[in-house]
Amino acid sequence: MAGEGGESKIAIIAALAANAGIMTAKFIGAFITGSSSMLAEAVHSVADTANEALLLVGQHRAGRDPDTLHPFGYSRNRYFYSFVVALVLFTMGSLFAVNEAIHKIMSPHGIESPSVAIVILLVSMVLEGFSFRTARKQSAPLKGERGWWHFIRTTRNPELPVVLLEDLGALIGLVFALAGVSLTMLTGNGVWDGIGTLLIGLLLGVNAIVLIVETKSLLIGEGATAKEDTAIRGALLADPRIVRVVRIQTQYLGPDDLLVNAKIAMRPGLDISEVGAAIDDADHRIRVAAPHVCTVYLEPDVFRPESVRATP
Repeated sequence: MAGEGGESKIAIIAALAANAGIMTAKFIGAFITGSSSMLAEAVHSVADTANEALLLVGQHRAGRDPDTLHPFGYSRNRYFYSFVVALVLFTMGSLFAVNEAIHKIMSPHGIESPSVAIVILLVSMVLEGFSFRTARKQSAPLKGERGWWHFIRTTRNPELPVVLLEDLGALIGLVFALAGVSLTMLTGNGVWDGIGTLLIGLLLGVNAIVLIVETKSLLIGEGATAKEDTAIRGALLADPRIVRVVRIQTQYLGPDDLLVNAKIAMRPGLDISEVGAAIDDADHRIRVAAPHVCTVYLEPDVFRPESVRATP
C-alpha cells in the first residue's frame, strides 16, 4: 500500500496482535471472577479485534485496480470500512457495556478471585500501551506540528485515528475496570463494578461518535487541506501563461488519491499548442506540489477581466 497506507498497516497489525491476546485473557478473567467490568472489557476487545480485521480488509479492497464501474478506483473502501468500524464500536462495545452495567448496578454481586482480574487488567494495560505507542509512532510523521486532536479532525487517513482512539479508549477503559474491581474488592459492594462498566460503555460511546462523525465526512468527500490548496494554486500561477485561477475544486477519493478540477484563465493571444503545453506543465507542477494528487482536470479559458471572477 502506497503513501500513508504503510504507516496505517503497521499500526493496525500491532493493535490486532495486542487485542487478540488481551481479548482471550479478559474472557478467562471474566469467567473466573464474574466481574461485569471484566466482561465489558472482554467484549470491548472483541470489538477492537474485529475492527482491526475490518480495517485490513478495507485496505486490501482499496488496492483493486480501476474498472468500468469504478473508473476512479476503490480507494473509498478505506473510508467505508472505517465507518463500519465506528458503528461496530458503538453497537458491540458501548451498548453492550451500558446494558451490562445497568444489570450489575440493579443487581450487584461480589467478585470471585479479584486478584486474577487485577493481574489480567495490569497485563492488558502493558499490551495496550505497546499498541498505543506504535500507533503514535506511525502517526507522528503525518501529524507534523499539529496537535493530536487537530490531526484526528483533519487527517485524510481513516485508519490511524481509529487505532489511536481505540487504543486510548482501551487504556482509559482498563483504568475504569481496574478501579471498579478494586473498589468492589475493598468494599464488598458490587455496585462499584457496575459503575466501572458504565463508565467504559460511555467512553466507548463517545469514541464511536467522534469516529462516526469524522469518517462520515471522509466518506462523503473532503477536499484538499488548506496547505495543499495553497500549494496547488501556487503551482498553477507559477506560469505567466496562466493569469488567474477562476475556479478550483478538489476531493479526496481515498487517503492517497486527490482529485483536482480547475478552471484557469490563460493569457490572451496563445495558440492551441501553447495552451496545451501550459496545461501539461501545470499538471506536472501540481503533482510535485501536492504528492497525493492522482487525477488533474484543467479547463482553460481566455482571460477577460470584466467577466472572470475567482472563487475562494
